[in-house]
Amino acid sequence: MDDYKGIGGLRLADAPDPIPQPDEVILEVHYAALNPADAYLAENQYPAKPRLPHILGRDGVGKVVARGSAAADVGLGERRAILLCEAGINQPGTFAQRVAVPTQNLVEIPAGWSEPEAAGATLVYLTAYQALTMWGPLPPSAVVLVTGASGGVGVAAVQLAAAMGYKVVALSRSAEKSRRLEQLGAAATFNPEDPKWGLALKSALEPRRVDLAIDNIGGKLLPQVISTLGDLGRVSLVGRLAGPVPNFNTATLFFRRNRLGGVAANAGTNAESHVAWQEILKLLARAGVRPQVDKVFPFDQLPQAFERLAQGPMGKVLVAVKPAG
Repeated sequence: MDDYKGIGGLRLADAPDPIPQPDEVILEVHYAALNPADAYLAENQYPAKPRLPHILGRDGVGKVVARGSAAADVGLGERRAILLCEAGINQPGTFAQRVAVPTQNLVEIPAGWSEPEAAGATLVYLTAYQALTMWGPLPPSAVVLVTGASGGVGVAAVQLAAAMGYKVVALSRSAEKSRRLEQLGAAATFNPEDPKWGLALKSALEPRRVDLAIDNIGGKLLPQVISTLGDLGRVSLVGRLAGPVPNFNTATLFFRRNRLGGVAANAGTNAESHVAWQEILKLLARAGVRPQVDKVFPFDQLPQAFERLAQGPMGKVLVAVKPAG
């Protein structure tokens, strides 16, 4: 990435091999996952301003091929996934054959998971988990609404909320994706392009209303989401795929004492992220579900992978940098 004019300007090129700091290892990247945050950074809509040229890519899976002097706790040849670090933000990321990662930001690939499943899991599940827990415990019968439910964070939120025992309602424009979301734990799905979706949701929930909404979309949909909330209802704001919210009226929050809050998965400490990751794995195992991979593109088709991400995938979009085997 040579400038902040968007992902359309990305180029495939040689870069120097990373050299590990004492507490780092070098991963030979097998799979790397795409996230909307990559595009935001490339469009200068993200707080980070890395030195250019920059390599994007925030998460992935690979094999340890080199270690720093203080990184003896991870063995050469071991496979690891990345758990929230500066890779792809202020440091070169995973859209490369090799990436430097501190050992404290590595986790083992969960038993039974494929490398593509693990490569795109950590960031979206940690984000979804924060969105679900940031307001404190919800009542056991809570209703959770997830917008953009077929995307990476959306799927993770549906799975985790269902595993926590909440009633999940999801928004998706695709009938096929809606059926898949119901298989993954959604009790009901609605099409946000239907002008009467809010009324249909309220009718289905009567006399209940939404306790927590996890919004990945923003734009003109957010006021509609707020209208579904009950007393003390909350909105965890994750994404803004539809852009700014037009003509927002703060009075819509007053009488039901609703609250909005932003989600930042990397805001906590490394120790907190590891604790949350273990809780996530327990929930997924209890529910018998795993990460959903939409499509894996060859490494040199990263632009096409971003096009797929923009179209609206069902789960995670990845590139195979060096497929295992």
